[in-house]
Amino acid sequence: MAEQYDGASAQAAARSAGGGAADEPRPPVRRTTERGIAVITLDSPANRNALSARLRAGLAAELAAAMADDSVRAVLLTGEGPAFCAGADLKEVAAERAGNPPPVSAPGMPELFSAVMDAPKPVVAKLNGSARAGGIGLVAAADIAVAPEDATFAFSEVRIGVVPAIISVPVAARMHDRQLARYFLTGETFDAQTAAAAGLVTSAVPRDDLDSATEAVLDGLRRAAPRALNATKGLLARAGAVPPEQRTAEFARMGEISAEYFAGEDAAEGRAAFLEKRSPSWVL
Repeated sequence: MAEQYDGASAQAAARSAGGGAADEPRPPVRRTTERGIAVITLDSPANRNALSARLRAGLAAELAAAMADDSVRAVLLTGEGPAFCAGADLKEVAAERAGNPPPVSAPGMPELFSAVMDAPKPVVAKLNGSARAGGIGLVAAADIAVAPEDATFAFSEVRIGVVPAIISVPVAARMHDRQLARYFLTGETFDAQTAAAAGLVTSAVPRDDLDSATEAVLDGLRRAAPRALNATKGLLARAGAVPPEQRTAEFARMGEISAEYFAGEDAAEGRAAFLEKRSPSWVL
């Protein structure tokens, strides 16, 4: 049976750094608080911060802790290493298909995206690098997203035989229709300036300006009255493409489509091709 992820215990084990701590797995998510901002860092650079069960559980736990902390005004979500988030952990998906459950119980993608979208406090994504597939879902779920100009994006699902169904709920609320159609259907890679023009990220800035551009946003949030800030986030959510009260049903419908394609022959071939670093059999 998968164990429950305990974010506080995981962080405490990492801080202890004693002889016994070497046996503890490195927490894939860490949280600090700086001047009223909870900084949540995806810290699994070895797999490009892929959305493994441990990372999803850790992110959900740290986000909940930030929401419960009265000293926190907003959340800054970022990543460690060259990538912000690579999307689903395909090795873990393949293991699950082979009958090996993940090591911890974790929220699914719909629950994770909803936790960000429905968080009563604003969530700002500061992209440290590129995002793919489900990682772009996290970007879209955030209220504000700042990316370095050298970051790239791709909805790679169709190229591995699956459908970007679940992430379509947050992403379609952000991107303009024509760009969404092009990049969903082709899986092409696009740059941060294109992402900003399409509405996926708030702004794309030179990497040297990333810290200052993000800090300007955070300073704005620090100047806002907390209750007014939270109420305004709720107002924006209700004005969105899919209001919160309808989102659960939409995620459920998209989840069924996603599960169907992830269980199909094309997905099996796509995962194998990815892991073997070759082109899938259908590529012309």
